[in-house]
Amino acid sequence: MKDVVDAGDYYEETFKGLESAERRFAGITFEECEFIDCDFSASQFRCCKFTNCDFKRCNLSLADFSNSQLFGISFSDCKLVGVDCTKADWPQYYRDFELKFKRCLLNDASFYGLTLNELVLDECKVHDADFREGNFTDSQMTNCTFDRSLFMHTNLERVDFSDSTGCSIDVLANELKGATFSSFEAVHLLESLGIVLVD
Repeated sequence: MKDVVDAGDYYEETFKGLESAERRFAGITFEECEFIDCDFSASQFRCCKFTNCDFKRCNLSLADFSNSQLFGISFSDCKLVGVDCTKADWPQYYRDFELKFKRCLLNDASFYGLTLNELVLDECKVHDADFREGNFTDSQMTNCTFDRSLFMHTNLERVDFSDSTGCSIDVLANELKGATFSSFEAVHLLESLGIVLVD
C-alpha cells in the first residue's frame, strides 16, 4: 500500500485502502492516478492538483480541497457528504472540467456560483446541495434524487434531468431552456407558476 508524501508528483499510481482520515496534504500533483477503497474523510488537500484521476468506493466526506485543481476526475460509489466544491481552484478559462459522479452520495455539497458545464451526476443522492448562482449548461443529472437542493439564478440550459426526482426548481428564477425532465417531475415545475392541475 503506497502512502502519499507532501509536494510529491504521482503519475499512473494506484492507491488502495489508504486510511487517511483527517490528514493534511499539500502541494501534491496526481496525474492519471487511481484511488480505491480509500478513506480521506475530513482530510485537507491544500494547493494540490488532480488530473485524469479515478476515485472508486472512497470516503471523501467533509474533505477540504482549498486551492486545489480538479480536472478530468471520475468518482464512482464514493461518499462526498458536505464537500464544499467552491473552495477548489477553478480557472476561469475552463468551463468544462470533465467531472463525473456515478452512484455517489453528495448530500450537503456546495456548488454555489461555480461554472461546471457538462457536469455528470448519474444515480447520485444529492440532497440539501447548493447549486445557486451556478452555470451547469449541457450537464447530465440523470437518475438522481435532489430532495431539498437549492437552485436559484442557476443556468440549467440543456441539462438532462431524466429519471431524477425531487427537483424543486423555480422556472422563473432559473435558466431552463432545452432542459429535459421526466413527465412526473415536469408537473412539479408548474407549482412554481402557481398552476393547479386536475384530473
